[in-house]
Amino acid sequence: MKTILVVEDDKNQLLLYERELSYEGYNIITAKDGLEAIKKVKEQLPDLIVMDINMPKMDGIEAIGKILSEHKKIPIIINTAYSSYKDDFMSWSANAYVIKSSDLKELKNKIKELI
Repeated sequence: MKTILVVEDDKNQLLLYERELSYEGYNIITAKDGLEAIKKVKEQLPDLIVMDINMPKMDGIEAIGKILSEHKKIPIIINTAYSSYKDDFMSWSANAYVIKSSDLKELKNKIKELI
């Protein structure tokens, strides 16, 4: 079973992703911000990370940089409500960029593609 780390500060969205991706057959680990994400990666290396950008304590872009500095091959999907970050060169280190939607079809397809 593949493990996905979902990093999202909105509690309701985090529950939605956790439930939906569990139904798809993935083991889900969650984090509420970038600092917690880095800690979780050290505890249990996931097969893929779904990362929000705007979060308290440490944003997703900074967390991606720190995670990839130690684990260069881990696939990362940026999952955000803001399309403007797509032009930020720091987001280019991610494998995919998905705009948040209540329909998780695009996110699920990207996960299948990268895992």
